[in-house]
Amino acid sequence: MPEQRFDQSQSLLQQQTIAPQMQQSLLLLQTPTLELRQLVQQELVQNPTLEEESTDISLEEAGTGEEDDFDREFAELSQLDEEWREYMAQSRLSSPKRDDADEKHQFVMDSIVEPITLQDHLLNQLSFAEVSPKIREIATMLIGNIGETGFLQVSLEDLCFDMGIPIQDLEEAKAVVQSFDPVGIGAVDLRDCLLIQLERLGKHHSLEYRIIDHHLDDLARKRYPQIAKKLSVTPEQITKAAEFIATLDPRPGSRFGEDTNTYVTPDVTVERVGDEWIVSMNNEQIPRLRISNAYKDLMASGNGRDAKAYIREKIRAGKFLIKSIHQRQQTIQSIASEIVARQEGFLDHGPSRLKPMNMAQIAEKVGVHETTVSRAVSGKYMATPHGVFEMKYFFTTGYETEDGETLSNTSVKQTLAEMIAEEDPKKPLSDQRLVEDLEKKGIKIARRTVAKYREELNILPSHMRRSY
Repeated sequence: MPEQRFDQSQSLLQQQTIAPQMQQSLLLLQTPTLELRQLVQQELVQNPTLEEESTDISLEEAGTGEEDDFDREFAELSQLDEEWREYMAQSRLSSPKRDDADEKHQFVMDSIVEPITLQDHLLNQLSFAEVSPKIREIATMLIGNIGETGFLQVSLEDLCFDMGIPIQDLEEAKAVVQSFDPVGIGAVDLRDCLLIQLERLGKHHSLEYRIIDHHLDDLARKRYPQIAKKLSVTPEQITKAAEFIATLDPRPGSRFGEDTNTYVTPDVTVERVGDEWIVSMNNEQIPRLRISNAYKDLMASGNGRDAKAYIREKIRAGKFLIKSIHQRQQTIQSIASEIVARQEGFLDHGPSRLKPMNMAQIAEKVGVHETTVSRAVSGKYMATPHGVFEMKYFFTTGYETEDGETLSNTSVKQTLAEMIAEEDPKKPLSDQRLVEDLEKKGIKIARRTVAKYREELNILPSHMRRSY
């Protein structure tokens, strides 16, 4: 019994010793390139034995008698993917943030330039409006109750009842807000929003106005013949009016919630050189590190045992960081190369030739665990002749055609989109007809799957695609 307790204690102590290295190596593997640069810069500040150089990442600098031991330990750590997965799952739940992580997070948050919000935009216009203090106060309150799409999220009747504000004052304040930019702001619903926009365009007595005012539900269902009969006009006139209505903005506040500053830096670039597709890593964004020679002076300066132990530990941590980055890049490149080898059809012809592929296939070929592939491609991007794609894009299920060819579901979706784009708008293809036409191409697929893919492509059902 005592020996069993000793063994358990020894096992726990070993896990505590290597856990930080496991955590760092995993973190580096699954961190996108731009975030990795920030992490490396943080390590440069914290580790005095590390320095940045202008050549490739150095694995040979500052060799010591511990090199062989360290290499052996690193090799052992790289085989512990299963243990790392369990450890990281537990550490995310249990470990508190470190102070330096909190400081870094706060620094990043403080550095963000806040975009102007919809409420800021409206309040700025209200500050220039010539209204009474009472109406200004009510208008401010209404602006605070406008959602991100631009609609009022509370009824004037409820405000009148709950706050005792006269309904005529609420209506006046609402009219003030609705006069602001963007046009249609402060509407109570979609109908109100579209009518406000038509009024601002001077189309109060237009056919478009009558359609929205009295037949919006039929318009949404593209029941043009029924609308034409009720309004005593031709279906062609309704079609023309519907085309104009489609130019109006049904969500006038949404543009203030859009993030227009999203940039992607490819981790991998694929280019054709002769008859081959060549994979190259984007190493420019990652600082190139080495162990500084300055540590030798520190070790020889007569420092005490504690100081030397501290320096030795920092050198050890620096070497592990350098090798972890090197291993990260090699792992990503190996995975990317295998993806390219399996997806030459995509590279030659585009998404229509994307083949089904799963992470287990890549993991077996590269010689790593499937979870390693998942971490390595997470948040990473590949630049190809057809655009920049997240590496996860290439992993997809698929179908086998009658002639034995395999097609990914992405390829099937594109084929579906092309068929619908080429259909006769007066006789759009039903889901069942799409199933039949796909089967003629050798692709057997259920009607419910066609409907699912169509919805994922944001394509309306056939009866709502019909033009008159």
